[in-house]
Amino acid sequence: MRFSLLNLGRAAALIGALAVAPAALAQNAVFNEQQKQAIGEVVREYLLKNPEVLTEVIAELEKRQTEAQQVAQAAALKETEQVLLNAPHSFVVGNPKGDVTLVEFFDYNCGYCKRAMTDLQALVKSDPKLRVVLKDFPVLGPDSVEASQVGLAAGKQLKGDKLFDFHTKLMETRGRVTGERAREVAKEMGLDMARLQKDMESPEIRSALQENMSLGDKLSLTGTPAFIVGEVVIPGAVGLDPLKQVVANVRHCGKATCG
Repeated sequence: MRFSLLNLGRAAALIGALAVAPAALAQNAVFNEQQKQAIGEVVREYLLKNPEVLTEVIAELEKRQTEAQQVAQAAALKETEQVLLNAPHSFVVGNPKGDVTLVEFFDYNCGYCKRAMTDLQALVKSDPKLRVVLKDFPVLGPDSVEASQVGLAAGKQLKGDKLFDFHTKLMETRGRVTGERAREVAKEMGLDMARLQKDMESPEIRSALQENMSLGDKLSLTGTPAFIVGEVVIPGAVGLDPLKQVVANVRHCGKATCG
């Protein structure tokens, strides 16, 4: 198996750790310096002759790290559930009283978010009992931040399908989505531009963005899109069918995976 650069780095660290560990353990036993060195050489020689062991160790390490992250995310989801699902500035799509809620953290300049937009539209159209909460998570620079400010301010004047239309137009924009582009869409949709500008500059909008960024940090989100259904965080544009299945499972048994 060919190692990636990341795995090569991990392998090097493991070799060093495993070579040093016997000596460290030996310090607690009655071994002289020569015996300690011999133990380290035995470990080193074994690893060099059996490098596949490193592959197994790295796989186990990644598995444990993933499990630990899932446990931490589950705890964070429980802690932040109310603000995640019911923040007063939440942008809700679909059925506001739906029996299952899907949350998406997005950035208007995220190519994968644009790709996932089609999946989101299909989910809302095909599932009349689904509630979707969209969370601005502008991690891709100042343009994204300003576009989100306009979007959140637009939510003061647009609701439901009209707000989703605004969101869709921005997501379907080719090239960078800037604050200027977001204002153009707002103007095309007949918004009060003076009010929009005033709302953009309000403490409430700044607080909403800060809240979303804080949520993302607590949930250990590393990019967009990130979907949350039930007790799981689903990173990336995974496609329509996996999202449908998780929603169906949560509806059926209350969990992302039914036994």
